[in-house]
Amino acid sequence: MPELSLRHLRYFVVLSRALQYRRAARQLGISQPSLSLQIAALEEIVGSELVERRRNGLILTATGRDIATRAERILADCDLLVNASATRLEGLTGTLRLGSSPTIGPYILPQVLKRLHEVYPEFKLIIRDGPSRELLDDLAAGKHDLILTQAPVLRDDIHFHPLFREPLYLVVPRDHPLAEAGSAHRRELGLEQFLSLNPAYSLRNQVEALARSVGARMRDDIDGTSLDAIRQMVALGMGVTVLPRSYTQSEIDNRKGDVCVVHLKPGLDRQVGLAWRVSSGNPASFLQLAEAIAVAGQRAHQME
Repeated sequence: MPELSLRHLRYFVVLSRALQYRRAARQLGISQPSLSLQIAALEEIVGSELVERRRNGLILTATGRDIATRAERILADCDLLVNASATRLEGLTGTLRLGSSPTIGPYILPQVLKRLHEVYPEFKLIIRDGPSRELLDDLAAGKHDLILTQAPVLRDDIHFHPLFREPLYLVVPRDHPLAEAGSAHRRELGLEQFLSLNPAYSLRNQVEALARSVGARMRDDIDGTSLDAIRQMVALGMGVTVLPRSYTQSEIDNRKGDVCVVHLKPGLDRQVGLAWRVSSGNPASFLQLAEAIAVAGQRAHQME
């Protein structure tokens, strides 16, 4: 009989949430057959079936529900133990894995990394970008220690720590009637066609909500893969969009660029924050990193 390991428990917890072998395997970064073998081994160890297969997915057996609850508690205790031993009170040390939304990280994190390297030279931050939806799945699966994303985060197993609010601006082609005005009331947008990223990004939801509120059309036939791609489509006259201040400050020159930034009335913004698993507690390293990112966000606002 195989011996019980934390890997068995972690794999089963992810499966118990996903309720699909394929989805759980993707979140864990392993093959579906490998996951099936690990779950079969766990079932052999506990002496009972843990999942029942159905046409549209899986359901947990009574034993499976009990094991999933116990496994989550065990893994939470292990996370607390690891975080307590990895963090010294005098400052950041060791390595953290940070997942970051490409609509935030590239325009905020360079300032943060420079400051952290100066203050905590032994601290390392491994950063991987991804859409908001994937970041949350990967965080829950243990691929990231924490993620830089935007609210809302609607998961009971994920804690969201707000950092700063960031304005969102309307971006229009240079020859658009609103380009010269520099500002626009929302009621002026009813005839516009809005462009945005694909639905895996949280920013898309805000653009859709704005378009819906003013009676404008959302172009569902075009999904941008990056903020640069969206800006270029706006420059070609394919529509208008909404972009965060950190991007417009870095990438758009209203005097000679191919697009223009227009301030909305009433204004629109988003809540940026760090998120981590509830089971991780509130490690000092997470809170120190949160403070550094919040300071960078505030400085960007002051520079405007």
